[in-house]
Amino acid sequence: MIKIYAAAAATGVAAMIGGIAFVSLSGEDSCGQGTVAGGQAAIGGPFTLVSETGETVTDEDVIDKPSLVYFGYTFCPDVCPFDAARNADAVELLAERGHEVKPVFVSVDPERDTPEILREFTDYMHPDMVGLTGSPEQVKAAANAYKVYYARQEGDDPDYYLMDHSVFTYLMLPDEGFAGFFRGAPGPDGEGVTAEEMAEQSACLIEQA
Repeated sequence: MIKIYAAAAATGVAAMIGGIAFVSLSGEDSCGQGTVAGGQAAIGGPFTLVSETGETVTDEDVIDKPSLVYFGYTFCPDVCPFDAARNADAVELLAERGHEVKPVFVSVDPERDTPEILREFTDYMHPDMVGLTGSPEQVKAAANAYKVYYARQEGDDPDYYLMDHSVFTYLMLPDEGFAGFFRGAPGPDGEGVTAEEMAEQSACLIEQA
């Protein structure tokens, strides 16, 4: 299983904070999941994006089995590699329990994340990880459907910029949609959801569906 270690930067902390307003953690269900304001139907929906192989795909093409969907970008210096690697590890743990789950990585940086760059990133993380990009309009529509926050940090060099973004991973089920969510991987302070916790809760949610 892939393990990536990097120093967490202040931008990573900001990204972890961004986008959590829609989640209420006041209670937990039988699988250890917090509640989502607006209900489960508030997360997810139709999208049209471009896959890492250059094909135009829809949500029905991508979510054809239980899927762990994460929004990030390949130039991300810390948070995204941690989370993508954690998700890949969780997929392996779920496979050991008899659950075939697809890891999905959606770029919020379509200007730099071409299909070729995404393919290199996702192939390194997990052989079954699907990378998705698209036009800025397509990415915005998908992010809005999943209530994902993202914003470009402006700097002096237009080629070397960072993206603030929320860091939730969503468990999506074909025909049923949103089943659960997970915060980012543990950081230096130990806060976050481990691959083992993600696999345990995901298996519970899949088996309950």
